[in-house]
Amino acid sequence: MSIEMNRQQAWETVCEFVKDPGLRRHMVSVEAAMRAYAEELKGDPDRWGLAGLLHDYDWEIHPTLEGHPREGASLLRERGCPEDVVQAILSHNTAGTGVERKSAMDFALLACDEITGLIIAATLVRPHKDIRKIKVKSIKRNWKDRLFTAAVSREEVAEAVEDLSREHFDGKLELWQHTGRVLAAMQGIAEDLGLDGRLASPASS
Repeated sequence: MSIEMNRQQAWETVCEFVKDPGLRRHMVSVEAAMRAYAEELKGDPDRWGLAGLLHDYDWEIHPTLEGHPREGASLLRERGCPEDVVQAILSHNTAGTGVERKSAMDFALLACDEITGLIIAATLVRPHKDIRKIKVKSIKRNWKDRLFTAAVSREEVAEAVEDLSREHFDGKLELWQHTGRVLAAMQGIAEDLGLDGRLASPASS
């Protein structure tokens, strides 16, 4: 009988394959957001958290949309990652894997993924470098500036939130409500993210 992967084992897998601190920060951010949505949608926070933490674990070894995360799924299974978590991870890149979103975990993962990048960037451009001081209105301003984190597709983020809203919130989840929920989850782990002001210059602190 195989032993199911726990959070510590998942983190060890991340540390083994992900060397970029920024990518690790992103993955821990998505983990926090997924745990928050698990509470909201009566899912298992530990399993949903694994999906967020591991979703990009293979990006540095399979750095193409064709290979990621399809080519990394087998190792996750070998290490005891639950199949519903693997399914969620595969479904966050349907174009590359052919795996469609089905469960609430699947829809939440895609909706939480890239918005965290916008929130992190919005924090790092502030002199205080403290996510606890960031407001949703700041994210709105950055959203309108297409040159700010240009790699984040506003259309894809909005579509993912619309899909989550339609499938699991009766169409009542708005983009900025979602953003606020993700932001709050990240603010709750500001120290773990290194976004608690420690990166601010002495003159800014």
